[in-house]
Amino acid sequence: MRLSLAHLGALPESVARPGYNREGRGIGIVHFGMGAFHRAHMAAYTDDAMAADHGDWRILGVSLRSPAVRDQMRTQDGLYTLVERSAVGSKARMIEAVADVLVASEERERLVATLAAATTHIASFTITEKGYCRAPDGSLDLALADDRSAYAYLAAAFARRKEARLSGLTLLSCDNLAGNGAQLERLIAEYLSAHAPDLVDWFKAECACPSTMVDRIVPATTDADRQQIEALIGMRDEAAVVTEPFSQWVIEDRFAGPRPDWEAHGAQITSDVHAYEAAKLRMLNGAHSALAYLGLQRGHEFVHQAIADPELTTLIDRLMRDEAAPSLTPASGQDLNAYANALIDRFKNPALNHRLIQIAMDGSQKIPQRWLETLAFHQKQDRQCPAILTALAAWLRHVRGDNGPVDDPLAGILKAKWDDAGVEGICAALFDSNGPMASDWSPSPADRDCIVSALN
Repeated sequence: MRLSLAHLGALPESVARPGYNREGRGIGIVHFGMGAFHRAHMAAYTDDAMAADHGDWRILGVSLRSPAVRDQMRTQDGLYTLVERSAVGSKARMIEAVADVLVASEERERLVATLAAATTHIASFTITEKGYCRAPDGSLDLALADDRSAYAYLAAAFARRKEARLSGLTLLSCDNLAGNGAQLERLIAEYLSAHAPDLVDWFKAECACPSTMVDRIVPATTDADRQQIEALIGMRDEAAVVTEPFSQWVIEDRFAGPRPDWEAHGAQITSDVHAYEAAKLRMLNGAHSALAYLGLQRGHEFVHQAIADPELTTLIDRLMRDEAAPSLTPASGQDLNAYANALIDRFKNPALNHRLIQIAMDGSQKIPQRWLETLAFHQKQDRQCPAILTALAAWLRHVRGDNGPVDDPLAGILKAKWDDAGVEGICAALFDSNGPMASDWSPSPADRDCIVSALN
């Protein structure tokens, strides 16, 4: 039996439900990127908010490319199970906040009309770093930002909202980009300048792009997970999501209109997201990437296996406390040492089975904010970061193909650089000022020696 509205009455009492009539609630949010992270994070906060008040905040999910999630969720009337796993057991709840999921290219008019509706107030995004269509210098790559990108649908909706004299949208990035709100605002403006210049002033005056920091570990759901959840709820759920008990969401207090009461359910609304965002990127995400590339190199499959490796435990501890933390300016009351302790405990969770190969994807898009900014900070102080440099060497091995096929938007470029430069020249080929990974950090002779030594 497949999970659906018709079968909700058959759920066991052990599975929590939000307790509101979802059919009486309208759509107020359009979300691009209905992957597992959104379903475990923003959708869950929104479900809680709708259970506590009478807001019309149901979510229309959008897939920009693959129909897989649409096919999973439409069959189930947008329902799915969210399972929190820890060493002491599992807790399951049914999420009802998602009204429907569509594939943008197949239902373009419905998507644009919903974005342009007076009842829609928020467009949100978990499209991963590469979904923002950035060129290596951070500007918008107009060739990538084609008529199938999120920008094209937003521009069409903005035109309708402007013509109807409606207010703008809050555009909420929930991706791991430094200053994600400011980046999104700049990239949308660049798209509009190229394709709809008459909308630029309207967008800047009417819309808001708050920055956010999101934090929850959400492994890819496996067939084994689905079988366990089927046994738990008594029906098949193809869209089920597994996560950890911990969840954090920090949002800049800058909205274009109404929003759900997320802060009543654990979100933090603040005037300054940067301190939390930087700590998460450089400590949690930076440690995760290091565990991925070094763990795969050492034969591990999951995060909890890698962090149990004594050599990696020592290196990750050094990366977080001695390298990443000193590069940060914490907010009032933000204890970075306690944060490092909590992260180690979260990494050790044996119930999640978070695959290292999942974290290793798209490294060229991730490591600039996870590692290279920390390296640049210490370079200005004439200090090295041995842990990050060791991890960087493991990433170089990974993109060379040592761990198998490389899933990265720059995979072809990285392979070509390896073929031309070899071990001795790869640092300069990638990271010097004219390289595809150029940043504020440029490897010193000592940095290159450290990396080459690790490669050898």
